[in-house]
Amino acid sequence: MQLILLQKVKNLGVLGDKVNVKPGYGRNYLVPQGKAVPATADNVAQFEQRRAEFEAKANQVLSGAEGRKAALEGASVTLSANASPEGKLFGSVGPRDIAEAFTAAGKPLEKSEVVMGEGPLRHIGEFEVQVHLHADVHTTVKVIVTAG
Repeated sequence: MQLILLQKVKNLGVLGDKVNVKPGYGRNYLVPQGKAVPATADNVAQFEQRRAEFEAKANQVLSGAEGRKAALEGASVTLSANASPEGKLFGSVGPRDIAEAFTAAGKPLEKSEVVMGEGPLRHIGEFEVQVHLHADVHTTVKVIVTAG
């Protein structure tokens, strides 16, 4: 399935690229999310007419992500969870918990932006968590888990 990308997609391409993807990925993810349109002759002509508009929108989204990165850089949040005397949590702290804690602290963060490569946190302590705000904008935040 051939598509025209309307924004940068990680590991696929940048704005305006014509890419070949599997039909399910294009039909179920890229097109409904507004990240791409089918590469028909009409869509190609329409994209070329509106290229400047799409580039301006992409730059606006990127600058917004850069601003959020500046606000989150070096930020930390403390979460309280039930834990055993040895420091092992009864449950875990996942992306949703971290996103809600940062949002409550006045720094809006979506669950999908929190990347926990090693899985949820299951012990008390200080942890570094990756936050991906945009395909090009990444930062690290500190999460402190305490027994409570």
